[in-house]
Amino acid sequence: MSDTLYAEKCGKLLKESEIRFAGIVDKDGKLVFGGFKEGLVPYEGDETKLQSFFDFVSKASIRKEFDESLGPINYLAARRDKAVLVSFPFPITQILLLVSAEPSVNIESLAKKVVEIFTDVN
Repeated sequence: MSDTLYAEKCGKLLKESEIRFAGIVDKDGKLVFGGFKEGLVPYEGDETKLQSFFDFVSKASIRKEFDESLGPINYLAARRDKAVLVSFPFPITQILLLVSAEPSVNIESLAKKVVEIFTDVN
């Protein structure tokens, strides 16, 4: 997938009403594409905290110790009081998609929407 396509796919996700943030994070935990929905103020407020979170999620998502017995990770989800955080690893390219959504979001529906958007070739 090209760089432009990643940015476009993140933009498409951000059009969903419950999504607050959609970004591609590299293996070093750095945001490379995407970001917060326009006009939205992040809850984190502190760029250092957000960077630490990217780093943590990046490391957790690429772990492979249970892949052989349980299969690879499809996504990791955390439900918090103010937001739902979901990461989708792309193991071949060693990047991941990180999505933050409103706490009312249905995680399974969100996962299906992400798969739809990121597997659509248009």
